[in-house]
Amino acid sequence: MSQASTQDLTPAPVALPERRLDVKHAVALCVGMVVGAGIFKTSPMVAGALSSATELYLAWAFGGLLSFLGALCFAEMAAAFPDAGGDYHFLRRAYGHRLGFLFAWSRFAVIHTGSMALLAFVFGDYLSQVVDLSPWLGAYAHAVLAAALIVLLTALNLMGVHIGLGTQLGLMTVVLGSLLLLGLGGASVALSGQAALTPLAVKDPSRQDWGTAMVFVFLAYGGWSDAATLSAEMRDAKRGIVRALWWGLSLVGVVYLLANWAYLRVLGLDGLAHSSAPAADLMRACFGRPGEVLMVGLVSLAALSVMNAILIAGPRTTYAAARDLASELHLGRWDARRGTPTAAVLATSGMALALVAFGAYTRGGFATMVDYLSPVYWFFLTLSGLALIVLRQREPEVPRPYRVPFYPLLPLLFTACSLYVLWSSLVYVKTGALVGVAVLAVGALLLWPLMRRGQAR
Repeated sequence: MSQASTQDLTPAPVALPERRLDVKHAVALCVGMVVGAGIFKTSPMVAGALSSATELYLAWAFGGLLSFLGALCFAEMAAAFPDAGGDYHFLRRAYGHRLGFLFAWSRFAVIHTGSMALLAFVFGDYLSQVVDLSPWLGAYAHAVLAAALIVLLTALNLMGVHIGLGTQLGLMTVVLGSLLLLGLGGASVALSGQAALTPLAVKDPSRQDWGTAMVFVFLAYGGWSDAATLSAEMRDAKRGIVRALWWGLSLVGVVYLLANWAYLRVLGLDGLAHSSAPAADLMRACFGRPGEVLMVGLVSLAALSVMNAILIAGPRTTYAAARDLASELHLGRWDARRGTPTAAVLATSGMALALVAFGAYTRGGFATMVDYLSPVYWFFLTLSGLALIVLRQREPEVPRPYRVPFYPLLPLLFTACSLYVLWSSLVYVKTGALVGVAVLAVGALLLWPLMRRGQAR
């Protein structure tokens, strides 16, 4: 065999993420991945489930701590098995390709599209504070505004108009600035000696549903699983990711506690629990109509930013999974002219619009979307926590630049807490939760035959 032929058979080197990130850069990215528009909507649901300001603060502090524990688990797996697929790659490696593809389905049909619909309702709820369409659309005004934003973002993406990384980081700064602005509003009321609009603490035994409260708290902390995958790019492979996650999630926890302190200081616990747009209500109480309009604009930008990121990344995951399943699937085709997976983009936006219609039908909107995606999200997060233990046992020879401390205690603790939140998201069996679980089951029924066909070829 000739030398040229030998060279042709030499496998090409596998490209891996390069270790270029300092701690400060990783902290900025971690904060950007976690902080989103959800914090502007979840606090009323948490307040409605608890009976005092102390319980509210404890819920948000505990949510940050558990998110940190989960991030440590993901950091070990990302350092040992670096891959852009993140938890999709971990789940597939630990449990096989069938579960990996089921997770990809859940991202398309439940998690990504449910998150888009959820954020669209945040946009609609806040914009309705300054644009009153109820005389023409009645109770469906919020849903119409939500659907309009999805259609607009889909059109922009299909035309190749994307919000770049620099703009995304700028919009993240807008979100952080908005949370600090809420703190300024709370401080102005505190310094003036004004009382909150409603009682700060309401001792009502029926309002002590910690499970429901934590479902909404963890929704606001969502994104840490993506942040943990940065471990494969840290210059300090052993300690860098832990320091970045600690400082990043600590900063997120501080600004979340600051925002909730401001909500309580101005609106009171009952006022917060009954507010559909608490940040706008707070700014109106502190700074009048101009403050309210400013906050509506900032929250709308935040929702637009995160939704745009989902609409860019989500369809690409769907495209890749469909391509791997069966080459003839239309979702697995790339549109070279537009430079996008057009069919996957349209399918993603169509599913998100269907979920907006579902939320409008139930009259729950944002809350219905949380019910819809939470059981599926926490099911896979529980499996991800256990995947660390499975991979340690199955592939002990793989180098692990970072290892979770107190193994297996911390992974088991995170898994137990994840199971509790999963149970909490199902225990009252709301319509949204039932539909989310049913959609996941439909995915299982659809994927198994396709995978058998793919293996037969």
